[in-house]
Amino acid sequence: MIKDEAIDPAPLHGRTVAIIGFGNQGRAQALNLRDSGVRVVVGLRPGSGSEAEVRSAGFDVMTPAAAVRDADLAMLLAPDERLAAIYDEVAPGLRHGAAVGFSHGLAIHFGLIAPRPDLDVIMVAPKGPGTALRSLYLEGQGMVALAAVAQDASGAAWPLALAYAQALGCGRAGVIRSTFEEECVADLFNEGAVVWGAVPAILQAGFETLVAGGIQPEVAYLECVSELKLLAGLIEARGIAGTAEAISNTAEFGALLGGPAIVDRAVRGRMEGVLADVRSGAFVQALSDEAEADYPRLRAARQKARAGALEAARLRLLKQNR
Repeated sequence: MIKDEAIDPAPLHGRTVAIIGFGNQGRAQALNLRDSGVRVVVGLRPGSGSEAEVRSAGFDVMTPAAAVRDADLAMLLAPDERLAAIYDEVAPGLRHGAAVGFSHGLAIHFGLIAPRPDLDVIMVAPKGPGTALRSLYLEGQGMVALAAVAQDASGAAWPLALAYAQALGCGRAGVIRSTFEEECVADLFNEGAVVWGAVPAILQAGFETLVAGGIQPEVAYLECVSELKLLAGLIEARGIAGTAEAISNTAEFGALLGGPAIVDRAVRGRMEGVLADVRSGAFVQALSDEAEADYPRLRAARQKARAGALEAARLRLLKQNR
């Protein structure tokens, strides 16, 4: 874990960083960099819905190609499936010996982009959403990040990656040296099999099971969904072992019996299948196919979630609590 005191900020002194994309990570990183004294320019595709937000944040709106023209480091922070096209657009304008950076290893690890050999290729991946990255920075805290170098043309790519992580505020919490492959595989596995895949599915299934068993939807929501925030806070503060000790004997014993019954060998086997799909590139191919078709499965899933009984119960509770 590399902290601020071990990081030299000099590699970013007097340098210009082009942030390409102003979404969850792009906005937070641009603001944190600027507040750390780094010169930042922002590149957006023409007609982007983020133009007004960029201007209100005090940045000029430029095309990606224009933004990278005078940049020492171009951070490509658009969605993964768009990065290859964006790189092809900006590559001719990247000066010889510049650096290109990412906050996720997918595009490089799976060969969607083949950077020019004269470019440094770095990754700084904060381990959380951009909203939290920004709020922690403003509070004087930081978010742990993984950092890596895929191509070190200059011989100074690693110090640049560390300086960038420090400017984001991540050095306050710590930077872990990783690789594009490790970050990518671990992140995609988590998204598919754990926090973003399995956990919401478990919450939904638990809610539906209780409702089908005659429990009021609002009560089922409170039991199966609302308590997740409390659990996350306990795990963050005490760890999983400490969390078990902090709850009632009834809850702990219920978890002891129910947890292994749900997460059994079959579930672990399916998790291994998710990991295998990530490593083989099958997931990335499916993502590319989904993007090529204009995201029909994602659109359908979002619509189904919005129209479901769980969401209706959430909205009723929210209305009553106002």
